[in-house]
Amino acid sequence: MSGLEISFDLSRIDFDRTSALIRQSYWGAKRTDDIHRRAFAHSICAIALIDGEQVGFARASGDRAIFARISDVIVWPEHRGAGIGRALVQALLDHPELATVSTWMLATSDAHGLYARFGFEPVTNGNEMRLDRSAPGQ
Repeated sequence: MSGLEISFDLSRIDFDRTSALIRQSYWGAKRTDDIHRRAFAHSICAIALIDGEQVGFARASGDRAIFARISDVIVWPEHRGAGIGRALVQALLDHPELATVSTWMLATSDAHGLYARFGFEPVTNGNEMRLDRSAPGQ
């Protein structure tokens, strides 16, 4: 996409808009700004910008060596369908601090096609386990 810039500089984030859009999503509805501040601070965050204005966000968390989880991929509604989500995911996969990560995970209810382009597949081998625990504010 012409004019698209991906930045990892958290000082460039429009925190209020990012947090609000995530809270409007099916996955982030029970989160608070405080939860987002902590999550973003402990993640590698990719910020999509056009002409210096933020139009998307995604983050990767994990140990930055072996395991990473992609979360909160969101594109501003007026910019959806232009490849920004793909650019954000690619930027995280290509980030130098994540170069040795061999296991990438994510959860989605509606964007399987986006992630399949990168080689993500549904976990069906019976080895992966998960614990969902409600935390305060979630």
